[in-house]
Amino acid sequence: MQPYELSLTAAAAAIRAGELSPVELVDSVLERVERLEPHLNAYATVTAEQARHAARKAADDLAAGRSRGPLHGIPMGLKDLIDVAGVATTASSRVRADHRAQADSTVAARLGAAGAVLVGKTHTHEFAYGLTTPQTRNAWDAGRVAGGSSGGSAVAVAAGAATFALGTDTGGSIRVPAALNGVVGLKPTYGLVPRHGVTSLSWSLDHVGPLTRTVEDQALVLAALAGHDPRDPASLAAPAQDYRPGAGEDLTGLRVGVPRNHYFEHVDTEVEAAVRQAVDRLQALGATLVEVEIPMTRYIQATQWGLMVPEATAYHERTLRAVPELYQVDVRTLLEAGELMPAGDYLRAQRSRTLMRQEWARVLADVDVIAAPTVPATAAKADQETITWADGTVEAVSDAYVRLSAPANLTGVPSLSVPVGHDAAGLPIGMQLLGRPLGENMLLRVGHAYEQSQPARVLAPAA
Repeated sequence: MQPYELSLTAAAAAIRAGELSPVELVDSVLERVERLEPHLNAYATVTAEQARHAARKAADDLAAGRSRGPLHGIPMGLKDLIDVAGVATTASSRVRADHRAQADSTVAARLGAAGAVLVGKTHTHEFAYGLTTPQTRNAWDAGRVAGGSSGGSAVAVAAGAATFALGTDTGGSIRVPAALNGVVGLKPTYGLVPRHGVTSLSWSLDHVGPLTRTVEDQALVLAALAGHDPRDPASLAAPAQDYRPGAGEDLTGLRVGVPRNHYFEHVDTEVEAAVRQAVDRLQALGATLVEVEIPMTRYIQATQWGLMVPEATAYHERTLRAVPELYQVDVRTLLEAGELMPAGDYLRAQRSRTLMRQEWARVLADVDVIAAPTVPATAAKADQETITWADGTVEAVSDAYVRLSAPANLTGVPSLSVPVGHDAAGLPIGMQLLGRPLGENMLLRVGHAYEQSQPARVLAPAA
């Protein structure tokens, strides 16, 4: 096994045991990046020289008995919305082509302090305003979309071009590409991970979170990220937690909510079968399945767009007027549409979200987690614009991908996407676990138990 193939947990153990040096690991990942980038285009910027220097320093620190913990010497990718001092933050847009960050974002600073090594900045759908990341190719099939908007981060992790990565999630942008590329993606509780120094799409919906190969890896990264930062007005002053995925597969006594509505409607048959099989596996591990009714489903899409569109337009107001021609057409159209939305619509969306949060709290009072598909279909072909369901309903690809992930953004609850198999074409399928606010440990426990009961996953066969 080559070093780039190791999970974060395995790589950290090998480094701790003196069986692998950070230099060997970083060199292996950079060689993988060099080989795959012409095919996948996961990175907006590769910081190879900086990464090699950081790896040598990490190795020297270890030799001197100075370890910073499990992330020491581990190669990472950061979505190109996340500021790193002296490195470009382009948001994959011509609008930001010449931008260089003056200081580290909170998450970059925390990961740097934990010893992680930056390999590069990963591509996003322009300003995170989309669900496909069109410039990046799926790690399992280069003719299909990567998912978005954190497509570059998911593809890098899936292909071995980063040991872990960070993304952002406003309507599903971590979990969608995680599901489509067969990796693990976490949207934490709203406010748990600070967003200072991260380019915003929608202030009241944005989250930052990790993409990893395993659930166990998630716990290691989340431990470095979580914690209050007064520079983010939404940052929670929550008690510190020791994030652990759980030691075994026993889920006896846990109640897993299985939606009877919304989450299994207009879903590909292979996706539904794989997720239901995974839910049955949770039951076999001791969990009790409980049918739940998802509240206010008819308002999900309207509320998501009613909040996101005007907030995004407000953020881009100055540049939209100054250099509209520099935006991609799809993003510019959405931003211009936001200028036409009445304030009353935004206020009604806020009210709808408040009611939705209250109703979800009632549902989650009766179960420990909810298990459902992450997305209703596997990765679409790159030129595919719509999905036609069995009843003849036609849905835009982006609308389909956001439909099942948006509720967690609207309510702020944590959501973890875990790979649960592949369809007949070999494309990955994801199941999301949703929990109570600050219930990340429960999601990690359930996800890890499922993962431990399955054969070890392999990297995407990217070439």
